Amino acid sequence: MADHEIERDEALSLPEFIRATIEPFDPLRIVGRLVRRGTKAPGSPPGTLVHTGPRRVEAVTVQAIRYGPDGFEVERWDRIPEPLPVPPPGEGVLWMNVEGLHDVELLKAVAAGVRIHPLAIEDVANVGQRPKLEEYSDHLFIVAHMLRIQEAQVHILDEQVSMVVGPGYLISFQEGPGDVFGPVRRRIESGKGQIRSRSSGYLAYALLDALVDSLFVILEQLGEHVETMELQVVEDPTKQTMRSLHHLKRELLVLRRSVWPLRELASSFQRVERDWIEPTVTVYIRDLHDHCYQLIDTVEILREISSGLRDLYLSNLSQRTNEVMKVLTVIASIFIPLTFVAGVYGMNFEHMPELAIPWAYPAVLLLMGLIAGGMLAMFRVRRWI
Repeated sequence: MADHEIERDEALSLPEFIRATIEPFDPLRIVGRLVRRGTKAPGSPPGTLVHTGPRRVEAVTVQAIRYGPDGFEVERWDRIPEPLPVPPPGEGVLWMNVEGLHDVELLKAVAAGVRIHPLAIEDVANVGQRPKLEEYSDHLFIVAHMLRIQEAQVHILDEQVSMVVGPGYLISFQEGPGDVFGPVRRRIESGKGQIRSRSSGYLAYALLDALVDSLFVILEQLGEHVETMELQVVEDPTKQTMRSLHHLKRELLVLRRSVWPLRELASSFQRVERDWIEPTVTVYIRDLHDHCYQLIDTVEILREISSGLRDLYLSNLSQRTNEVMKVLTVIASIFIPLTFVAGVYGMNFEHMPELAIPWAYPAVLLLMGLIAGGMLAMFRVRRWI
């Protein structure tokens, strides 16, 4: 039995049968990736912690990096210390990275360590948030999306990254292992640049900048795929080409959903006024804001090109259909009078004057040839063929 031909048996429940039936069309499913997942139960009090996303790690891991002008140290924590070892103002920064969001008790311990607002920690666990920046009394809460691409299938993977930024600390939350923050960690380890002598606000900028830079890489890969699709549409379009264009357009929609709000996030970051964020950081955030505009422009250009390729494919398909119909119409038009002549002399009557003439048969054939040739000449003069 083929993979797409699934028969329901007694052991397969209805939801499982539906899932198995639509599995071959999974690359085309988009609603579940764009519509926010189910949240807490209706009527629950604000700040109720409920993890709504998939469980992407077996166990939650916590990495703590403490750095300052004099050096840095990296630790792995099995439990959250009380209180958190946040350096005094001006003496360094604590960057704590949490991988995995399904452990609600650990999230509560982290929230208690630096008094994260209940609404902020709720949004950490309730994934599918729109990229944003919210200000609370003693910290900032930032939500962004980290995207990766599977080149073979041109499939974009979306992961929420949340950050809580306060005086002397930054806590980042990821859904699963692996991230795009490797260059930032290497800058901290090597001591290159100014990151060790800067505040937690500068670290927040550096992490957001790494996320934005990773989006440029994805856009470059998508741009190369669009060029390949353009050649296919022009040279040898098939039904699979249309399917690929439809899939590409949906992936660009996922990308657009994550990129567009970044502009508003960067704009809000520029307006933040906290005494633990140096005024000079605003210059870098302004540059980040400009990069967000470049991302948006590129995404819209790719979406326009993909829509244009779809229209071009349909236009080429319509043109080829018209060419075929034109040829068939010309053939039918030529044979209509010939069929009439053949039908007249094919009638079974006894008294037909032309039947007694010896050269009547070749004369009729000549007449039919002249009719066909005359019609072809007329079509040529009118530029119909």
